[in-house]
Amino acid sequence: MTIEAVISAKAKDIGGFSVRRALPAIERRMIGPFIFLDQIGPAIIPAGQGLDVRPHPHIGLSTMTYLYEGAIMHRDSLGTIQEIKPGAVNWMTAGRGIAHSERTPDALRRTGHNLSGIQFWVALPRRDEETIPSFLHLGRDQLPVWQSDGAELRLIAGAMDGRESPLISPHPMICVDLRLDRSATVRIPTDWPERGIYVSSGEVELGGDRFVEGQLLVLQSGRAVHITAFKPARLMLLGGDPMDGPRHIWWNFVSSSKERIEQAKADWKRQSFPPVPQETEFIPLPEY
Repeated sequence: MTIEAVISAKAKDIGGFSVRRALPAIERRMIGPFIFLDQIGPAIIPAGQGLDVRPHPHIGLSTMTYLYEGAIMHRDSLGTIQEIKPGAVNWMTAGRGIAHSERTPDALRRTGHNLSGIQFWVALPRRDEETIPSFLHLGRDQLPVWQSDGAELRLIAGAMDGRESPLISPHPMICVDLRLDRSATVRIPTDWPERGIYVSSGEVELGGDRFVEGQLLVLQSGRAVHITAFKPARLMLLGGDPMDGPRHIWWNFVSSSKERIEQAKADWKRQSFPPVPQETEFIPLPEY
C-alpha cells in the first residue's frame, strides 16, 4: 500500500463564500505541520461582487496563501497591505496574535474575475507559538520553477531536487505546486516522513487507482510514489516532519494549550487584539 488515507474535501462557508476543506479531517488531523487546507474556488466572481473576509484573529500558526487565478488584497494589524496574485505566496505568522482581512481588490471588483487557489494553516513549534507576528510576500519570480517530462513544479516552501525556496519555516516542511500534462508522471520522493497530495483539478492515477479533484491522498511514510495524470491535473504536495505534539483548534486559533485558546477568545471578544488599519468591520467571536 502506498496510500494511508483518502480524504474528500467538504464544502464550508466562510462568510458568503464557499471553500472546500480537506484538513483537518477525521481521517487525519495534520500532515507534517499542515493543520488546515482550504481550496478557494474555482469560482466566477461577477462584476460588483467580491471576496470580503472581514478582520479576524489568529494565534499559534502561520497562514500560507497561494493562488491559481485572481487576486486577494491582504491587510493586517502590522500595517501590511499586500495584493497576492497567481504563483506568489503570502506567509503570515500569527505567533502571539495578529488580525487580518482578505478582500477582492477594487479593480477586479469592478470588472469581475475568476478566483482559485489554496490556503493553508501551518502550526508553529511550541517554542515559536508566542513569537512576534510577521508577514512575508514572495512574488512568483522568487520561487524556484522547473520542468520534468510534462510536469511543471513550483517550489513554495522547503527543498526538492536540489532546489530551495526562500520561504524558511521554523519547522521542516515541503510545499510544491505541480502542474501535469495528460499522461505525465511525477515521482514524489521519500525525503519527508509525512506527505500528502491534494488534487486541485484534473484526475490522476496512483497505484492502479484513480483520484479526482477535491481528494487529499495521505501517503505512506518511506515509500516513493509515482503519480500519473489521466487528464491534465494541478496538484499540491504538502508535508514535513511530524509536529512536536498535538494541537487544539478553535475557530481561527491554534495552540498546544487549551488555556491559551481561552485567553485568545477573551482577548478578541474585548477587542484587545491590535486593529487592522483602514478597516472598520470585524468578525465577532462565534457563540458556539
